[in-house]
Amino acid sequence: MTISRRTLLGASMAAALPLPSRAAVPSGGVAARFPIWNGPAPGGEGLAVKDEFVMRSANGGPDDIAWPHVATPMLNVLPAAKPNGAAVLMIAGGGYARVALGRQGSSISRMFNERGVTAFELLYRLPHDGWAAGPDAPLQDAQRAMRLIRAGAATWGIDPDRIAAIGFSAGGHLAARLASRFALETYRPMDATDRLSARPRVAGLFFPVITMAGDVAHAPSRRELIGRTPDAATIERYSAERDLPADMPPTFVAHAADDPVVKAANSLTMFGALQAAKIPSELMIFETGGHNLPLIEDGRPHPWPDLFDRFAKRHGW
Repeated sequence: MTISRRTLLGASMAAALPLPSRAAVPSGGVAARFPIWNGPAPGGEGLAVKDEFVMRSANGGPDDIAWPHVATPMLNVLPAAKPNGAAVLMIAGGGYARVALGRQGSSISRMFNERGVTAFELLYRLPHDGWAAGPDAPLQDAQRAMRLIRAGAATWGIDPDRIAAIGFSAGGHLAARLASRFALETYRPMDATDRLSARPRVAGLFFPVITMAGDVAHAPSRRELIGRTPDAATIERYSAERDLPADMPPTFVAHAADDPVVKAANSLTMFGALQAAKIPSELMIFETGGHNLPLIEDGRPHPWPDLFDRFAKRHGW
């Protein structure tokens, strides 16, 4: 692994961070679960938000949970048994009404582990809890998580220049905003970690919520993020396909044509914007799959992990 100036900077900062030791825990599951902020999350003065989770279904397992309220943004860390230096920040969905993330690690994270990739799963805050940053509170958490992963690269045995960010459904919207707004100052720097870049090496958007405009928008996500009657400027600002910067990371987009929840036109819109901005990008529209892209379909591995893997490696992941 090439040691860059950023790697050395991250390694020096990691010593000052409250990161658990990778050697203290086994791979193949959640090695650690820890807050991303040193102290309270920004913009929570006067709020009485408490961490709260609910069961996603009556028949689900004990870790099949979602968080309608998040006071303490967290990272789950799942290290690979045989790490190849790559890492991925995973951003779950939930329509910005909740975050569909368990505490024991997802099957997708374990799939990445089997490929040598250390996975970090983000539990992020939700706008409806009244954070001062409003719709940018989730982005604050995503930016901080990327910087924290980069700062702790030496702790987790990863290359700080090989961190991807991927998101699913509303998490795809947040991943898209992280990829395009990584340099936006959404919070006042708190420590040395916040001097690091929040730019992912590559981004993966899976059945993503993208636009806030028109009939293509996923109405529940739009309502939760920017309210019932947003003005035109707010719709423009939070439509993830708008104003893509020239240094946005290469982006992979995938959707099922028969998605009954988030229209596949969201992915088409995003891909069109990526191409117009000359961002290296790839689009996959699968005939079936609904609001999901499974790991196994009809008894065989679904192609999306290999397709993303090839795209991401082509761009240095």
